[in-house]
Amino acid sequence: MSLSLHRLRPPRRSNEALDEPLTSEERAGMIAAATRKFEELFDILQVDHRCDHNTRDTPARVARMLVDETMAGRFGVAPSITAFENVGNFEQLIVTGPITVRSTCAHHMMPIYGDAYIGILPAAGGQIIGLSKYDRIVGHFAARLQIQEELVQQIGRHIMDATAPRGLALRISAVHMCKTHRGVHASHRSRMVTNAYFGALADEQGWRDEFLRECATLEHAT
Repeated sequence: MSLSLHRLRPPRRSNEALDEPLTSEERAGMIAAATRKFEELFDILQVDHRCDHNTRDTPARVARMLVDETMAGRFGVAPSITAFENVGNFEQLIVTGPITVRSTCAHHMMPIYGDAYIGILPAAGGQIIGLSKYDRIVGHFAARLQIQEELVQQIGRHIMDATAPRGLALRISAVHMCKTHRGVHASHRSRMVTNAYFGALADEQGWRDEFLRECATLEHAT
């Protein structure tokens, strides 16, 4: 089966989702085409993928991994959000974390891993979403080629658009293997921290300070 995705769907930025999820036929075609390209790459690198028992099926495995896992967030739909009425009109800060972050650097295609913390100021009379949904949202936007500065903004904008809280804060602390396993070969203790604030949390220093204190408490508790 020949792959016509490039004609059907124009290229998008590496961390943007496609306008429509891949169909099963498109997914199979993408994996088959990517497998052939990885076979070509192995030939260029003089790695035997035909007879070597270690790498015989590696091109197909890598292709499936990229489509079904590493970049799955680009090719599927965002997770559905289960919301509950804020019956008690709770208006204080809710902080959840650490939420595991597993992503891939867009510059060198090396893993990024760490933790996310999310702070929510619910709107009185509005809705509160189930805690597990925050984990699913983080996983959805992390599953693509990313840079951390854009990942934290994408997650925040999606939650703001979907749930309309009074305020929102995002914090990601992560190790970048493009720094630990190449280049300077930094220590795995070397992390990058990014914060993003929306609504009242962007406007009021007091709420930001409380969010950061709660993040520190959760981080030290793990």
